Amino acid sequence: MEQWKSVDEILDFAIEQEQKAADFYIQLSDQMDRPWMSKIFQDFAKEEAGHKKKLIDIKAGKLLMPSESKVLDLKISDYLVDVEDPTGRLDYQQALVIAMKKEKKAFKMYTDLSEATEDANLKAVFLSLAQEEAKHKLRFEIEYDDIILSEN
Repeated sequence: MEQWKSVDEILDFAIEQEQKAADFYIQLSDQMDRPWMSKIFQDFAKEEAGHKKKLIDIKAGKLLMPSESKVLDLKISDYLVDVEDPTGRLDYQQALVIAMKKEKKAFKMYTDLSEATEDANLKAVFLSLAQEEAKHKLRFEIEYDDIILSEN
């Protein structure tokens, strides 16, 4: 993890990462053959854009309430083979694997960012965003379990 010189640098980094995540889900959405699959990834792009807005609001001085509860982790992504980043057409299983792994990394990023700041409010916000990313991962794991694992 980078050495941060200010809270603004941490927030700018997190904002940039959320934009990349939103772009990633739009890219996945564009690659899906079935409309319902495309819609799922469009919805996730909107959620990541919402995270970006929260961070921008925090940077502007608005405080947000932290998450109250931890999210269950099925750990399905821990046992899956890595899939290359999308350069061609992906099937739904490959897209889910990539999405689970990206959300796991986002969770780790926010956990690490919470440890990089002494600001108690910002720490709470980062831990709250980590839980949001854990929820995303859980949704992908449930989808993978229901659709992919039940077919095999």
